[in-house]
Amino acid sequence: MLKILVTGSNGQLGNQLKEIAGLHNNCNFLFTDLPELDITSEEMVEKVLLEFQPDWIINCAAYTAVDKAETDQTAAQKLNAEAPALLAKLSAVHNARMIHISTDYVFDGKNYRPYTESDTKNPNGIYATTKALGEDFVMKANPKAVIIRTSWLYSVYGHNFMKTVLRLAAEKGSMRIVCDQIGTPTWTGDLAAGIMAVVEQNIGAGIYHFSNEGVCSWYDFAKAIVELQHIKSTVLPINTNEYPLPAPRPYYSVLDKSLFKATTGISIPHWRDSLKQCLNQLNEQSRA
Repeated sequence: MLKILVTGSNGQLGNQLKEIAGLHNNCNFLFTDLPELDITSEEMVEKVLLEFQPDWIINCAAYTAVDKAETDQTAAQKLNAEAPALLAKLSAVHNARMIHISTDYVFDGKNYRPYTESDTKNPNGIYATTKALGEDFVMKANPKAVIIRTSWLYSVYGHNFMKTVLRLAAEKGSMRIVCDQIGTPTWTGDLAAGIMAVVEQNIGAGIYHFSNEGVCSWYDFAKAIVELQHIKSTVLPINTNEYPLPAPRPYYSVLDKSLFKATTGISIPHWRDSLKQCLNQLNEQSRA
């Protein structure tokens, strides 16, 4: 039986892995988060690794408050760069493989085609820079590690764009959403399944891209959320310069998933189909 340690398990992706854990009878999961495991503490990480002796570590923990990171650089650096480095170092010592979740933000968003794994990183802003550093540290500390870059995560758990749009639609009846940033929404249900494919197939080390299929703007994404929920709300397109934020956003951050699909053999759903599935799950929860 594979022993899998999941860090940051109270976040969107961690909760999604909890949800599907029962589907993987060949795996024994240990889900951790603060306060039982502080991944910035070498002593605490070492203790858990000695006691549990995992075959895999899936690091879902991250500092994801993109704008707050601009004024909270120390915390972002600690969680996005130094903690993954520590996990990678100790996983190598304990002969455990590691999956580290990264982001489309490591690219500057000036591309004209989907980014491949070998494209040059050029992060802008503190969040992006610390995530890019985290990648470098992980691969240096544990050459057997797998890094999965993803984008625009949403789920029924925690705070995310989908939930914000639903709240604004209910409260205001209209909203202004940026239309000149292009990427791909990713449902954590699909990403979690992809991660488990990596684990169970014992996929080779390296960097892989995973998001849902298709592309859209944040405006398109918001329109789809409102339409699929049958909400009478107006979504108006605006440009990035009309909604200034502390941290820069990539204008184009579509990820090329060819390597992941070819390596694992799995097919990835279109973002709109997965959005429909996630909204159905959210509606079922509200009725329960």
